[in-house]
Order: sequence, then C-alpha cells, then structure tokens
Amino acid sequence: MIRLADLDDCFEGVIPSVVATGGADGLPNISYLSHVTRVDDDHIALSNQFFGKTAANLRRNPCATILLVDGRTGAQIRVEAIFVRSETEGALFDRVAAQLAASSAQVGMEATMQLKAVDVFRVLSLQATPTQAPVPPADRAIRPELSALARAVAAIDVAPDLGGACEAALDAATALLGAEAAMILMRDHPREVLMTVLSRGYETGGAGAEVPFGIGAIGIAAATRQVIRGGDLGRVRRLSAAIEASSEPEARSRRIRLPGLGGALSHMAVPLCSGGTLAGVLFVEARRRLAFGREQEAAAMILARLLAAAMRAPEQGPVPAVEQPLPAATPGDGGRPIRVRHYGYDDSIFLDDAYIIKGVAGRILAFLIGSHLAEGRDVFSNREIRLAASLRLPGYRDNLETRLILLRRRLEEKSAPIRLVSAGRGQVRLVLDGAPELVAEAPGEGQA
Repeated sequence: MIRLADLDDCFEGVIPSVVATGGADGLPNISYLSHVTRVDDDHIALSNQFFGKTAANLRRNPCATILLVDGRTGAQIRVEAIFVRSETEGALFDRVAAQLAASSAQVGMEATMQLKAVDVFRVLSLQATPTQAPVPPADRAIRPELSALARAVAAIDVAPDLGGACEAALDAATALLGAEAAMILMRDHPREVLMTVLSRGYETGGAGAEVPFGIGAIGIAAATRQVIRGGDLGRVRRLSAAIEASSEPEARSRRIRLPGLGGALSHMAVPLCSGGTLAGVLFVEARRRLAFGREQEAAAMILARLLAAAMRAPEQGPVPAVEQPLPAATPGDGGRPIRVRHYGYDDSIFLDDAYIIKGVAGRILAFLIGSHLAEGRDVFSNREIRLAASLRLPGYRDNLETRLILLRRRLEEKSAPIRLVSAGRGQVRLVLDGAPELVAEAPGEGQA
C-alpha cells in the first residue's frame, strides 16, 4: 500500500508533476506543476501561478488526477484527488512561496513565477503506474540517527563559548546531515544582509562574505524565515553569480567572494531563529542529488534553533582573572609599520592596501587598534567593547561574540599582521606583528 509519507522524493520538484482536470465540454486539460507539497498524510498542495483553465475546471468539477514522479528513480504515481480549498496566506502559503521564489531565482525567472494561491487537495487514491523499463532502486539520502542528533545537540549545548557551539554545529552538518560543505552566516544589523562567520569543506574560507536578503537560497531563507531546499542544481544559476549581478559596481572592490562547493547538486538553507528573532542562516551543500530531504530538514532545524539561542544569549558579566599564559605579542612601538586605513562611511578596513572587512566588524577592529595606540594595552573584554559609546553597536541581542569570531577568522584567512586571539572567557587580545598606523580616510580616497 502506497502512502504519501513514502513519496518524499516526488515532492522535491526535480521532475515536474502533471495535473489533469475536465472541462464543461468533457475535454481534459493538462498542466505542468512547478511545486507539489505534502500537507499531511491525506492532503497535498499544488502551487498556483498560471492556473486559468485548471481553476475554471475545478470550479465546475473538483476532481483531478495528478501524476507524481520520483526524482531519484523516475517512478510514477497516479493520484486521484478532490479539490478542497485555495489558500492565499498562512504558514502553508508562505512555505510554498519561499520555495518557489528560491527555485525561480535559480533559473532567473523570479519576476515570472509569482505564487497566486496554494490549492489543497484531499487524496482519494494512490497507484503506481506501469513503466516500460524496471525502476532502479533509490539511492537514499543519509538518514540522521536520533542518537547522533542527541550527541550533536549536547555538543552545542556544552560548548564553552559561541565559537565552540558554531564548530559543533558544523561538525553535525557534515556528519549528521551528510553535507560535504557547510557555513554559518550571521545577520548584520542594521543592514539587511548576512555575513559568513565560519565555514567547513570549502577551498576558501570566505569569512566576511555577504549575502543580501532575498538573494538566492540563503537570502530567501533569511527574508522569509523558511527552510529552502534544492535537490537538483545542475543547471541553475549559482548563488555567487546572483550576488555579483545584484551588487553595485562601486561595492565590488569591497566584496569578499562567497565560498562554493564545486559540482554541488543539493543545498539547504536553514534560518537560525530563536524567540521570533533571526540570528543568521545555516547553509549546507552536497554533490549528491536529493541529498537533503524532510528528515535532514527536521534535524537541521533542531540544530539551528539551538545555535540561534546560543547566538542570542546575553554576554557574560565580569570575568575571572585569566589563569593560562597569553600568547606573546610584538610591541606596538617596534617592528615594521602596518598601515591601517579606516573608511568611516562604510567602516571598511584596509591593512597595507589589502581589504579586510567592513561594517560593524570593521568599526570594532578600528576601535581596538585605536585604543591600543592611545592606551598601550592589548587585552579587551567583550563587556567594555559592547559599552563603548564610540562603536555605536546595534541592539543588545545582536551578538558581539559572533562578530569577534568573524573578525578573528577573516584576519587568519588573510594571514594579516594583526590578529585576534582569545585571552580567556569574555576577553580578546590584539596581537601585532609590527607597529600599526591608524589612518582615517575620507570617502573616495584610497584604492578602489
């Protein structure tokens, strides 16, 4: 007996489904479907973008026949169903609209594929159709085990700091979800963009790479707070190309390239939400088709919610004295000069003509260097950084620790002569391989 719960691979949109309805004159009408979604064990939903004739037929006769196609094997399932209702708002509509927006953007048809409604049908029967050739066995996705998920949750929960929690989440993404590459992006207030903090499995790290809200799977997941999955991406426009096309020419010289997995056929973008607040996005990729199904999505949502809660956790209060020895730092008044240019209009930082970072993270780096030059110290607490009025940091819930992780990783990736290292819980140390010279540049000055 066939059940809807057994047909997940038919709802991935790899091979278009077909719906047939009957007109008043008795003639059948056939339409292809971009998205069919399983609502529950008895209902499916069809995305309605162009359903003129189909909608008219259903008003007269609510019966329809739908052909579903398994994206892995090509097996076909005939569905007899009856039209129940149309939805133009609500959780189901939002979920289908987000998925449609992502898949349409991947092929450059975002302006054409606009969801009008979601048509819900009650399933009357399911029947496998005969095929001329034997259907090969499905190459199933890696199924996350409950015990492994419990261990991953515990690893995130007991991590000593946010950096450890992010690393534990990336470990789980590769081992538990079967991803070959993964990245964590944070929301950058007040701008509507995401910034890459940590990544795993890519040739380049990409710390500081930006994704605007609404662009590609990552940006749409952030804008809609919906999980976005793609299972057959061989012919779609890559996210990096979409970001390039959306960027202003003058901003491209300050753009860090987003890392990508060569030959990726599947991806999943999971919003990091806690208490109704978006903290960022967890993004995973794999070279296998249909690598991420409903079970992987459920596991990823658990990990994402826990990581988002860690990102939103209040900063630690006063910290105890550091008991472990700190790494040695080159005194700021010795060694080769390091020219640090700070552009106030976007808070971008250049070290010896190499672009490093911009935005709040750039402002923090300029503050640390300026404080070192003015006061001769190199250890700073998270608390004093947050309370520094000159930094104009966003709201309390915008996690400072995440920005420090991003800044530390970006400096490491650039092999910069300035680094940040942990100086104990809630403290960071500025390590200098020379003598910094901080220069405040006016807009339009310096290298393009």
